[in-house]
Amino acid sequence: MRRPSPYIDRRGDLDIMMTPMIDVVFLLLVFFVWTTSFQIVERVLPSKLTAVSGTSPADPNEAPPPEEDFDRVVVRLLWQDGQPAWQVNDAFVPDLRRTRKRLEDIARITRNAPVILHPDPNVPLGHVIDLYDITRLVGFTKIQFAASEKI
Repeated sequence: MRRPSPYIDRRGDLDIMMTPMIDVVFLLLVFFVWTTSFQIVERVLPSKLTAVSGTSPADPNEAPPPEEDFDRVVVRLLWQDGQPAWQVNDAFVPDLRRTRKRLEDIARITRNAPVILHPDPNVPLGHVIDLYDITRLVGFTKIQFAASEKI
């Protein structure tokens, strides 16, 4: 006669349920994917910073450096003393011809940057159209107008 083993009965009760474990792993995976940032931090990327010595403003006729990246180009059209005045990315430009030259220099670097035309409300429409035509002739395709009020 055989003696009953105490281990035989215990093996039959041992069941491993895989479905709850898979659910927990899936939820952890979803949590980590949602909390992970996939954008590259800008401060980590190497870049060349140009230091301007002194307090004098940069020469507006000087071409931008080729490594400068243009996210957008803002062209302001101001009305001062009954005459138009231009700014390209916060740098004053004396006349429309030099404004075109400055936009051509930027277009040589990148034509994909959006150009934002920001005219003062009291600038005659003819000057705004001239500026728009010049940006189209230079080769920019993404031209937007800045609005002062919500439409």
